[in-house]
Amino acid sequence: MSDTGRRTHYEKHDHEEPIYVANNNSIYSNGTIHYCSIYSQRTVQETKGWDVFREFPPKQDSVSMEQQKCLEMTVRMLKILAYAVTFLVVLGSGVIAKGTMLFMTSQIKKDRRLAFCNQNLGRDKQFIVSLPDEERVAWMWAILAAFAIPEIGTLIRSVRICFFKSSKRPTMVQLAVIFIAESLHTIGMAMLFFKILPELDVVKGAMITNCLCVVPAILGLLSRSSKDTKRFMKVIVDMAAIVAQVTGFIVWPLLENKPVLWLIPIASLCISLGWWENYVSRQSPIGIIKSLGRLKDELNFTRYYTYRFISIWKCLLFMMCILFSIWMDGDEPSMFFQLFNPGFGPHNIVVEEIQIQLGGTMIPDLVNATLTGDSVEVAAVHKSAFYVMLIQIFAAYFCYIFGKFACKILIQGFSYAFPINLVIPLVVNFLIAACGLRNGDNCIFHGTVPDYLFFESPALFSLSDFISRQMAWVWLLWLLSQTWITIHIWTPKAERLASTEKLFILPMYNGLLIDQSMALNRKRDDQRDVKTEDLAEIEKEKGDEYYETISVHTDNTGSSPKTVKSSDSITRIYACATMWHETKDEMMEFLKSILRLDEDQCARRVAQKYLRVVDPDYYEFETHIFLDDAFEISDHSDDDSQVNRFVKLLVDTLDEAASNVHQTIIRIRPPKKYPAPYGGRLTWVLPGKTKMICHLKDKAKIRHRKRWSQVMYMYYLLGHRLMELPISVDRKEVMAENTYLLTLDGDIDFQPHAVRLLIDLMKKNKNLGAACGRIHPVGSGPMVWYQMFEYAIGHWLQKATEHMIGCVLCSPGCFSLFRGKALMDDNVMKKYTLRSDEARHYVQYDQGEDRWLCTLLLQRGYRVEYSAASDAYTHCPEGFNEFYNQRRRWVPSTIANIMDLLVDYKHTIKINDNISTPYIAYQMMLMGGTILGPGTIFLMLVGAFVAAFRIDNWTSFEYNLYPILIFMFVCFTMKSEYQLLVAQILSTAYAMIMMAVIVGTALQLGEDGIGSPSAIFLISLSSSFFIAACLHPQEFWCIVPGIIYLLSIPSMYLLLILYSVINLNVVSWGTREVQVKKTKKEIEQEKKEAEEAKKKAKQSSLIGFLQGVNSNEEEGSIEFSFAGLFKCLLCTHPKSNEEKVQLLHIASTLEKMEKKLDSLEKTVDPHGQSRSRKLSVGLRGSTSGDPLVSVAEGQEDDNESDSETDTLSTTPREKRDDLINPYWIEDPDLKKGEVDFLSQSELSFWKDLLDKYLYPIDANKEEEARISRDLKELRDSSVFSFIIINALFVLIVFLLQLNKDNLHFKWPLGVKTNITYDEVTQEVLISKEYLQLEPIGLVFVFFFALILVIQFTAMMFHRFGTISHILASTEMNWFCTKKVSISNNVYIMTMARGQNINVLFQFQSEDLSQDALLDKNAIAIVKDLQKLNGLDDDYDNDSGSGPHNVGRRKTIHNLEKARQKKRNIGTLDVAFKKRFFSMNANDGPGTPVLNRKITLRRETLKALETRRNSVMAERRKSQMQTLGANNEYGVTGMLNNNHGVPRHRTSTANISVKDVFAEPNGGQVNRGYETSLGDEDDSNSIRLQPRQNQVTFQGRYQ
Repeated sequence: MSDTGRRTHYEKHDHEEPIYVANNNSIYSNGTIHYCSIYSQRTVQETKGWDVFREFPPKQDSVSMEQQKCLEMTVRMLKILAYAVTFLVVLGSGVIAKGTMLFMTSQIKKDRRLAFCNQNLGRDKQFIVSLPDEERVAWMWAILAAFAIPEIGTLIRSVRICFFKSSKRPTMVQLAVIFIAESLHTIGMAMLFFKILPELDVVKGAMITNCLCVVPAILGLLSRSSKDTKRFMKVIVDMAAIVAQVTGFIVWPLLENKPVLWLIPIASLCISLGWWENYVSRQSPIGIIKSLGRLKDELNFTRYYTYRFISIWKCLLFMMCILFSIWMDGDEPSMFFQLFNPGFGPHNIVVEEIQIQLGGTMIPDLVNATLTGDSVEVAAVHKSAFYVMLIQIFAAYFCYIFGKFACKILIQGFSYAFPINLVIPLVVNFLIAACGLRNGDNCIFHGTVPDYLFFESPALFSLSDFISRQMAWVWLLWLLSQTWITIHIWTPKAERLASTEKLFILPMYNGLLIDQSMALNRKRDDQRDVKTEDLAEIEKEKGDEYYETISVHTDNTGSSPKTVKSSDSITRIYACATMWHETKDEMMEFLKSILRLDEDQCARRVAQKYLRVVDPDYYEFETHIFLDDAFEISDHSDDDSQVNRFVKLLVDTLDEAASNVHQTIIRIRPPKKYPAPYGGRLTWVLPGKTKMICHLKDKAKIRHRKRWSQVMYMYYLLGHRLMELPISVDRKEVMAENTYLLTLDGDIDFQPHAVRLLIDLMKKNKNLGAACGRIHPVGSGPMVWYQMFEYAIGHWLQKATEHMIGCVLCSPGCFSLFRGKALMDDNVMKKYTLRSDEARHYVQYDQGEDRWLCTLLLQRGYRVEYSAASDAYTHCPEGFNEFYNQRRRWVPSTIANIMDLLVDYKHTIKINDNISTPYIAYQMMLMGGTILGPGTIFLMLVGAFVAAFRIDNWTSFEYNLYPILIFMFVCFTMKSEYQLLVAQILSTAYAMIMMAVIVGTALQLGEDGIGSPSAIFLISLSSSFFIAACLHPQEFWCIVPGIIYLLSIPSMYLLLILYSVINLNVVSWGTREVQVKKTKKEIEQEKKEAEEAKKKAKQSSLIGFLQGVNSNEEEGSIEFSFAGLFKCLLCTHPKSNEEKVQLLHIASTLEKMEKKLDSLEKTVDPHGQSRSRKLSVGLRGSTSGDPLVSVAEGQEDDNESDSETDTLSTTPREKRDDLINPYWIEDPDLKKGEVDFLSQSELSFWKDLLDKYLYPIDANKEEEARISRDLKELRDSSVFSFIIINALFVLIVFLLQLNKDNLHFKWPLGVKTNITYDEVTQEVLISKEYLQLEPIGLVFVFFFALILVIQFTAMMFHRFGTISHILASTEMNWFCTKKVSISNNVYIMTMARGQNINVLFQFQSEDLSQDALLDKNAIAIVKDLQKLNGLDDDYDNDSGSGPHNVGRRKTIHNLEKARQKKRNIGTLDVAFKKRFFSMNANDGPGTPVLNRKITLRRETLKALETRRNSVMAERRKSQMQTLGANNEYGVTGMLNNNHGVPRHRTSTANISVKDVFAEPNGGQVNRGYETSLGDEDDSNSIRLQPRQNQVTFQGRYQ
């Protein structure tokens, strides 16, 4: 077969979709494959009847999937509970706040008369009461407090943000506008509450509060832009709402005939002015409104600075308005202060008797009632005003807090908008009922409400009077107009867990008008919504990109430059995994996680592309694996490199992982292989059409270790792939902000949901530089159990506390999300490339790279957060030695990085808003606890020995000191394996001692009682752990290994710290170490050294001395010996070296012969090239421009078994170039994918990056010796300081302990009382014995207890935030799945290669339209339609798997059916298109094949068909562009180096359905699939071919 013929199997056809084999049995069949031509369809011959049995991938859920399933139902039930509770609290607290507000305003009217209950004064008499000034003043103060409390909250929030974060100083114009608006708002509030409401009955007062939206209504009308849909209708409704609001200005003044009520228009306008910001927009066609819109955007940066003063001013202005109101009533304003104490203190109320009119008990007119002259004084319930004020304040606060919670977790429609709009109707109804009852019986509320206090009741009226005379129908217009003006609260578009600044315009709420404040202060979404018709335009904007995705983000015209495109705001996630010596199980978990992300991204892309659904969680995704030390010396020659077993393991594991994820046997297309300056590259296209790129690092060409892999992907993805794009700087800025690096380890296990939660945090806060998830250790054995508890406590308490009071200091590289823009900032990426030239650099930089990277981000002002809901599972060390070596790296690097942060804390506090002085103090406390940990544990052991074994202090001190000294001596003098052995022995001994100590401590606590300091501390500690576990129900059982943690305290906090500090000079990785393959020369050298060592050992032995073994190898003229034990030499002389001379002569002769053969070859073939390969080190990275040697026709048919080993062969040998035809690229274990080459620009980038930052550090013995010497010096100084500090601490505390009788504190709890009777003196002696708080107890109680309190409190707040995040990200499907009769179902017929597949869908929905329901569940529908499992009609492969259906399985039918089946090929989107484009709502019934829990009604199915038809119509309108097509970045396709021919990828997205499935049997041709199945068909021919011809090359090198 010619070279060209061979090459056709590996060429890439750019117009093809990436192809996969998805089949349930054909992978393992022995059928023969026929190739008609490269463009013919591949068919599979019928399987032999004896080999039809199948093997399916096991359905084994990973740990992350099992945990996810356990949580789903619980979380959904919790969200339903959140819906109900939030609705009830917002509604109830809103009604209470509004009612208590009206109750307070009813008491401040001067000379108001109220009917008094006559139950205690005489049932035959009638009484009235007028409130004295003392009582009125108390209620005025209550209203002032209710108004001022939210303003004080605004002041506190503003001061906190200004001091701990940052806020810009406002301009004079901004300050003036805010000052005027807020002042008028405050004056209007004072008018309403002190002049208008006291003159109205409470029912009318409640109604009038619906007329406070005039200014927002006018501004909203003027802000309507021409881009608004149905603008004309909206303007009409706006004008009607304004008219309805204005009617409130005149209705009550005209009906009540009270001049003071004409203040209503002024008050309403002034109050509504307070929410002007929310209703102005920069899109308004009116210039002044547009200017106000710009001013509003500017105020977002200066608000907190301004409101530090505005909040105080508003409180003072409100008080001045109260004084002015008192003066207007004819009283002295000073009484407001003079009567404060009498008003809230004991005072009396005068009750006056009136004449009974008409012999009845009803009092029609209290104002004109005739007094009898008799009066009675009753004691006032003087705290009533205070209690009502508290109720109002807390009710308003709860309404605000729960309302904000509803907005954050995306339940705003039902639990926020609905209850807020119900507040006034419910208040009106309750007030009518309460006032009616009070008017009917003055004593109805006797004993509940003081008889002299009640609402200002309306006059008696019937229902018809209420509707007609009381103008109730007008109130309904006001209510409807307010609902329309605040319609935006029903359709929120905020992201999950949006910040308060994104939810509300003003920092806090208005406590007196809580429902109006909540509705009008909730931010409107003034950016234009993305409509389905806009998606096509955005798709055109993105151009011919590999993913033809539709961005959901639109230009924010208020902030983004015009040059920025919508597609630039798409979330881009680069998963960057570092691998090094992972096992197959670990790789399997990682690959399954990546494949799940690939499936999720594909579903979102397809939903937007074909269903025209706007997905707020859409992202683009690409995986990069950086495999360290991926090459080893080849088996056949020391001059060549081949990939090691870990690379081959990765290649082999991928298919198995894909089969496991998709639940059908899949064979993914072989990887495309690229030679690269740093080693090589393998590129896969996964079933969801996302790329997975494995970068194979050769440590001879590039620096190895994790930090340098991180530098690789940062500079490659953010430097080369982003900064070198030919686009504007503004576009790069937006793209960098929305580009994220998902850092992973090679054994991580996670779900796509976990990544989305991290993205939510990033979208919520633009200052967030990194976010990490909850890491769960996976494995088995006691060490894993210990780490389960350690990780749990570390995350529950430590990380949660860092998140709440400052920033997380370490975002672990095993599962974290970094913002590209943050990494690209000054002093981050560039500084991260710093080479370790000093001893401390090796500790801080190379041993703790993740923590150092986070330290750099913090020092640049970025925030690092922790998401407890984002779970990831990683393998942890299972052995003692591996665990100790891991912590040996972690402990010094942690101390070094935290010290680096603490030393420069002033600069960090100044530049980072999230790090404050209290947080630094907290970290200093932790650092002190870490450094003094060994000393503290030592003292604890000393005290525990005294208590448990009843020995004195000095003996205990001595017993505990000896093991520590022995261990330190071992660490200083012996190798690591002996140190770890001693540590294991001591750890075991300490564990047994700790058990004895625990028993002794328990006995001691029994004697001292529960009130002793030790008992209180232990109870508090265990209770905090237990409560934390209960608050983390998913992780509750992590607390069980706490007993192991307790027994391991001396080992982990004493021995481990000593081991880490004393081995500070050891900078090896310590884990996952494997033996390196050696060259023949190295093996020979080792043998030679071993022989010499053996000789030396023999010489140094007694027998060797007696035998006379010597290094000079002398011989004597006369020799005699006795049985080989004694040997005597006489007349000694050195041995002759004739053998060595002869060997040297032979070597020189062979060298001359090789030179003559070389000259002869050049004479015969002057154009031939020497076959000598480049060495594994040194020149392997050079890029020779010599062309490849032409291979003679028929050379591949040569039957020589191994021509390469014939060193004297005269056959022309191919020259190797590591950038053209490296030896590793022909490895059959890498499969037979095509070979391609990097573009010239990328080659230049890698060469420059290697030269500047990543070139291998050559072995320099002098430099290594210097670094080793410096590391030892650093170790010695660190150990000396460490020991001195701990020794001084131990000495001081121990000496205080010895003098505890003189130096102690009496503990007030647990006092023992002794009563003694002296018979002689007949006296009773009572003595009290106090527990003594010893110095060591003082240290424990006041230091560790303080840290525990801080951490527990922070954990509680963080847990609430985590639950909110979980609830916000949980989707509730509001439809039932009840089974109905067949006549109500709609069936979809799909065709799959001639086989009928019947799909059943049915959605039941009462509240949602079919389109809305389709939009809500689009992702779930697509995930079902794109499943590869079932594409071959194999839905019954697990049928009858239950225990009762085993005998009903149609085993033989299924086997025979699978035997006749043709190969089914396609990606996930091909599977979707097969089903989607073939659906028909009018077909008859069939068998359901998809998720049987989801069914579609006919209307929903028709909505699906409508969208399908619109997509097909759009596809037909536009034609595919193959040349000059614009790519994502708006520039023409960049040229490759393949002779200047543009490289394009032609998409199949615009092809019609018939074109997609035009093949004879449907589906697309798998032109990229390898030629053999399991290497069974042509394996013999492969073995006969020379290795260099198994792979052909594309482009310029062919």
